[in-house]
Parts: sequence; C-alpha cells; structure tokens
Amino acid sequence: MNPPNPPPNIQAELARERNRAAAERTLMAWIRTSLSLIGFGFGIDRIVSAIRGFHQATEISPVQLSRILGLAYISLGVYALIVASLEHYQELRRIQQQGDYFYRPRRSLSLTVAIALISIGIFAFIGILIRAFA
Repeated sequence: MNPPNPPPNIQAELARERNRAAAERTLMAWIRTSLSLIGFGFGIDRIVSAIRGFHQATEISPVQLSRILGLAYISLGVYALIVASLEHYQELRRIQQQGDYFYRPRRSLSLTVAIALISIGIFAFIGILIRAFA
C-alpha cells in the first residue's frame, strides 16, 4: 500500500505561479526590445535605400556603413529574441519541477545585449568619423 500524498503547500504553489508570471513578463520585455532593435535596423536600411535611389541620378556613392549598421541591429534583435526564448523555456522547466526551487546564477542576457550595442555604437562612430574626414 502506498503512503498518502502530502497536501500541496499553497505558499510554494503561489510562489511558483509568481515566478512563472515574472518569467512571462520578462519574455514579453525581451520581445519588445528585440522587435525595437529589428525595426530600428530595418528602418535604417529602408531610409538608406530611399536615399540611394534619390541620389543615383547625381551619382553619389552609396554608404555601406548604414546597411551594415542596420543588419547589425536586426541580427542583435534576432539573437536576443532567440536567447530570451530559450532562457524562458528553461526557466519554465525549472519552475515546473517538483521539489525546491533554487536560484541558479547564469549569464545576463541584458549585459550581453548592452555590450553588443556598445560595440555597434563604437563601430558606427568610427565609421562615420572616418567618412567625415575622407
């Protein structure tokens, strides 16, 4: 005969639900951030394409830096969305596990995206600076 199952701990179940809701809010924030990065990169590319079309009659050479910058923002947005989705899935699996829920340190996606944005900004600044004096 199996021993009876202990009654569920309501405080632990509510804590799990709060953690799940927090994970959902975090994923939604990353979706908004990624969508902004992708939209910004796409906007840069469209503006540069329009300017190229306007200036082709005057034979001004197109600026490749803007296209690279736009693609960098789009790539960063897609990367952030993929990593945030994977982290969200892993977090939900940890919350659903039976037993105690312990904090596990991991790399910060926010810090990674911030460093990538700093790198893109430095690249853009140097590229614009070189074009200004060329």
